[in-house]
Amino acid sequence: MRGGFTLVELLVVIVIIAALAGLAAPQIIKHRKKADQTEAVSNARQIGMALFEFETAYGSFPDQTTAEQVVANTQTQLSLAGNTSNAYFRQLLATEIAASEEIFYAKSAYSKKPDNVFNNSTNALQQGEVGFGYIMNSQRALSSAGNPARPVAAAPLKYPFATGQFDSDYFDARAVVLRIDNSVQALQIVKSSGLAIIGGGKNLLQTGEDTIWGTNITPTMVNPQPLQ
Repeated sequence: MRGGFTLVELLVVIVIIAALAGLAAPQIIKHRKKADQTEAVSNARQIGMALFEFETAYGSFPDQTTAEQVVANTQTQLSLAGNTSNAYFRQLLATEIAASEEIFYAKSAYSKKPDNVFNNSTNALQQGEVGFGYIMNSQRALSSAGNPARPVAAAPLKYPFATGQFDSDYFDARAVVLRIDNSVQALQIVKSSGLAIIGGGKNLLQTGEDTIWGTNITPTMVNPQPLQ
């Protein structure tokens, strides 16, 4: 009776397993990226609902003007100062419109899973706990009164941050974009430029008479604080 496998038989088995793993790996990676994209889309929708509720209470989406109102109304200890998406999104936590840090997460090179601890100024939406960039009109917040197709938040941004550029290594080369009407799009990212393309071949932040922004708005992507 045979006592075991020969060296040749073991090598054949190893080669077959390696070949199968090689064939399966691209599909596993693709499914992983799709799952990450689905999570980002779900979180973007929750951010959108929170922004609408915030606008009802404060007249616009978060900016420095509303930050002063939030401090006056809530006596919050959270830090709302600074030109980052972390700071602007903290207003949603300070008003208790958002009940969790987790909705601000999107997988990227600069983010990490939030710990969902935000009871003081040092632990609320810390560096890396926000994956979405926040889009404003220069330093002023957008509102739902604008063109409903205009984006208000997007991920994953290219890091180190470059204006209007996205990272095609995540979400199967798609940019997850929350629009003012609370719909979420997955836009194709051009790998050579990092630009996310919308209808008519225009990129997301492109302005002009035949764009979603027109000529009177200066769309500005406010970056999150990256993971250090």
